[in-house]
Amino acid sequence: MAQLVEIGSFKVGQGQRPFLIAGPCVIESEQLVMDTAGHVADIAKSLGIPYIFKSSFDKANRTSITSFRGPGIEKGLAILKKVKDHFAVPVLTDVHTEEQATEAGKVVDVLQIPAFLCRQTDLLIAAAKTGKVVNVKKGQFLSPIEMGNAVKKVEECGSRRLLLTERGSSFGYNNLVVDMRSFPLMRSFGYPVVFDATHSVQLPGGGGTKSSGQREFVEPLACAAAGAGVDGFFMEVHPNPDEALSDGPNMVPLHQLKSLLERVLRICDAAKPRS
Repeated sequence: MAQLVEIGSFKVGQGQRPFLIAGPCVIESEQLVMDTAGHVADIAKSLGIPYIFKSSFDKANRTSITSFRGPGIEKGLAILKKVKDHFAVPVLTDVHTEEQATEAGKVVDVLQIPAFLCRQTDLLIAAAKTGKVVNVKKGQFLSPIEMGNAVKKVEECGSRRLLLTERGSSFGYNNLVVDMRSFPLMRSFGYPVVFDATHSVQLPGGGGTKSSGQREFVEPLACAAAGAGVDGFFMEVHPNPDEALSDGPNMVPLHQLKSLLERVLRICDAAKPRS
């Protein structure tokens, strides 16, 4: 059974209400971030689910050198702190280096290790040493069982504040698939498991100089994960994904989020183990 992990004013883990990590892929502007955070916070409150706001101050693994990466760490963390203070919600952001982990750990509640970096020992150690919750995304190139090595690296630093996220596995070129066995396998390490429903429908590099995606498959995959049993859902959302500066093709339009979550939560409730 996954142990409970405290994030802000709530705890997540098996037996708790599923939680939501959501927000635009990258910080495009303070106005976009504040508007999106407020809207999603209202939806989460109406559905009675814990909410963590997500957005990145830097997207270091963009396909093209000309792609928008974000406002940088100083401005980005200032915006994330404003979200945290104004809406009283925990915040999450990606980190790519030990220095970023240390600085971001002074502001955010959850440090996210991108999938491509989940084996970077020094990064995992730096994130764990901040004392903040660490969300490790499973690499597209790893089996679920191999994530046990990432778990041990964080635990060796004395931390038990850990989440594990499934975001699909590489399947040939420019394609990902989700193995539903991944959820019970990763939960066997004793920590809450999250399903990243939007990056799982990404077509990496499928747009030539950028990634593409198939957002029409977010809902069926999220529903399948709900039935398989997960502790939380990660969904990148945007008021107008077709104009987003990063990951637009796989983000959920903001106006569709509530109905999507309502269906997913009904399946979560139906799939609960009988006491």
